[in-house]
Amino acid sequence: MEFSAQQIAGMLQGEVIGNPEQTVNDLSKIEEGKAGTLSFLANPKYEEYIYTTGASIVIVGKDFQAKDQLPESLTLVKVEDAYSCFAKLLDAYNQMREKQPQIEEPVKIADTAEIGQDVYIGSFSYIGEGTKIGNNVKIYPGCYLGDNCIVGDDTVIFAGVKIYQDTQIGKDCRIHSGCVIGADGFGFSPNAENNYQRVPQIGKVVIEDHVDLGANVTIDRATLGNTYIRKGVKLDNMVHIAHNCDIGENTVMAAQCGIAGSTKVGKNVMFGGQVGVNGHIEIADKTLVAAKAAIANSVKERAMLIGQPAIPAGEFKKAIALFRKLPELAKRLGEVEKKLEQ
Repeated sequence: MEFSAQQIAGMLQGEVIGNPEQTVNDLSKIEEGKAGTLSFLANPKYEEYIYTTGASIVIVGKDFQAKDQLPESLTLVKVEDAYSCFAKLLDAYNQMREKQPQIEEPVKIADTAEIGQDVYIGSFSYIGEGTKIGNNVKIYPGCYLGDNCIVGDDTVIFAGVKIYQDTQIGKDCRIHSGCVIGADGFGFSPNAENNYQRVPQIGKVVIEDHVDLGANVTIDRATLGNTYIRKGVKLDNMVHIAHNCDIGENTVMAAQCGIAGSTKVGKNVMFGGQVGVNGHIEIADKTLVAAKAAIANSVKERAMLIGQPAIPAGEFKKAIALFRKLPELAKRLGEVEKKLEQ
């Protein structure tokens, strides 16, 4: 589809600087801009590219002032926040590319399932007994939804997702390919023969509204009760949430984090990649955790944590400064030992 600068400015409540009739039909990075594409400038580090870009329209902040000559073919749209406005356009563009409502063939939908209005269900998908699908839901090909699941309005489930029985998913969620939600928690008990007895996992997974799950995220069902993913949580690719965890509102985790069973993570917590968290502990609201940190004990108050085991950032910086001096200290200690021997 084609949009003019005037139409884009109207969508974003922006101001056109240049030709309001300039049109675009694609998106590009500013350093790779071509005629007919729309780009944006939010980070000052990329400002140099706006003077050479081939893009036809660039979204900039309202305070942007050119320091050099702009290309004659370039039209600007000035907005309050360039990054968030471009994200809004990306979302609109993405929605236009999504599947239109229909139920493809072959699809297996149980007789007792309830399907809302304007739903898309891709071929080779399975919808179990008693499962309820809300309005405007999109379920891409090859998905499995077991019995008695609930999927809220406007949620998108991409190809190849597996959702076990009794799982509840809220409104406006996005679940990417390869996710497995509701598999058994890691529950085994050694018996008299020193073999491991499987402990039945009969709880549920409850995912609240506006949650995003990256590719290959796994969330285990509770042993009893529920595993909770609260409103607004964002999980990157290959994150694992174990049974009976409770992940607080608006918490975000980068790729390959692992949260052990029955751990409660507070609101607005941020995890870097590959963070590991012990089971049966609590993490305070707004805690920040650096990549590869290992949290062994509860964090009672908001903190910034680094290291293995994780410690407050200030202590870590002092410790790492001392660590770097260890070769020199060892050499000096050796010299002292020689003198003592003499």
